[in-house]
Amino acid sequence: MTVTLDDIREAQKRIAGQVDRTPVRHSRRLSELTGAEIWIKFDNLHFTGSFKERGALNRLLQLTPDEMKRGVVAASAGNHAQALAYHGGRLGVPVTIVMPEGTPFVKVDGTRAHGANVVIHGLDFSASTEEAKRLQVEHGYVFVSAFDDEGIVAGQGVCGLEFIEDAPELDALIIPIGGGGLIAGSAIAAKAIKPDIRIFGVEAARYPSFTARRRGEPAKCSGQTIAEGIAIKAVGEIPFALADSLIDEIFVCEEADFEKGVALLATLEKTVAEGAGAGGLAAILANPERFKGMKVGVELTGGNIDARMLAVVLNREMVREKRLIVYRILGDDRPGMLSAMAAVIGGLGGNIIDVVHNRLALDVPAKGAEFDIMVETRDARHAEEIGEALKERGYELRMG
Repeated sequence: MTVTLDDIREAQKRIAGQVDRTPVRHSRRLSELTGAEIWIKFDNLHFTGSFKERGALNRLLQLTPDEMKRGVVAASAGNHAQALAYHGGRLGVPVTIVMPEGTPFVKVDGTRAHGANVVIHGLDFSASTEEAKRLQVEHGYVFVSAFDDEGIVAGQGVCGLEFIEDAPELDALIIPIGGGGLIAGSAIAAKAIKPDIRIFGVEAARYPSFTARRRGEPAKCSGQTIAEGIAIKAVGEIPFALADSLIDEIFVCEEADFEKGVALLATLEKTVAEGAGAGGLAAILANPERFKGMKVGVELTGGNIDARMLAVVLNREMVREKRLIVYRILGDDRPGMLSAMAAVIGGLGGNIIDVVHNRLALDVPAKGAEFDIMVETRDARHAEEIGEALKERGYELRMG
């Protein structure tokens, strides 16, 4: 079991002209923000919205004519599914995808739109994989793992190859880890070309499967995460064997780190990233001193995020920065009360988004009311200024 630089170069030739070579760009804004010199590889710009196309196509092109006729089956939370469905459709290979319940609609719809047969089964990736392997036996399909396959690893390694070719000055690559296929292939390619480059991984705190495997501990994986693309309970056997010795360090990030990464990529880089796609930036934001002054390549793995979830993340980030804040005010229930409070807020430049009256709370006087006023502010200092002004006018702030 091995994947070499030659295998990755062969994969690069095999898929050339059929998969986009995505750009690598220096980010001045994120570099100024973090203190690191950041280059981003925009794999969210692939036709199906993620890096998975390289590995999926490379594996499909290695099928025999008989295997192509029988078709393939895979388990996927979405990105591998869309890549396999799209390129399978192009090549005339029937594709069946098993997806776990709760997979974002954008990924389910995208997979079906490419012509694949989608089966929703299981609460997580492991259960979906079991069902996919059952269908493999029942129908004679070829099972194509999202990561635990040498052809997939070689294809994903083209990402690392392109990264080093386009930005040879990099000191390090930082790559999200789910099953491990991308970091394994990219590390093999990058280290073969530039042996002193450092390879960093990123995992979600709720799914630290590679970290646990390294420590010889059972992985404690559960719960919902915005980084569903790397929510894998068990890292692949092949990727782990190939990558473990090549990875310098793995950062385990919390949900807020991923959310902040998504928000900053949208607001500063004007690009859409899914939760897992923002993993590299999340790790830098959570560990700024570790990367200060370093030339770091950040792999933006994908941009397939529901519009609703993107809106939620952006609004939550506004709440964290106190650019969106709720002032809970206890006051008299009489005409003109709300307009007087609004005058204070508006006079200081606050933008009222929503107002809720609560007259039934038992800790509020019968002749009183509780007002929840949601306000858009410039920043935390502005939010504090409005709160102080409300207090000076005699309003009792219960929350600010």
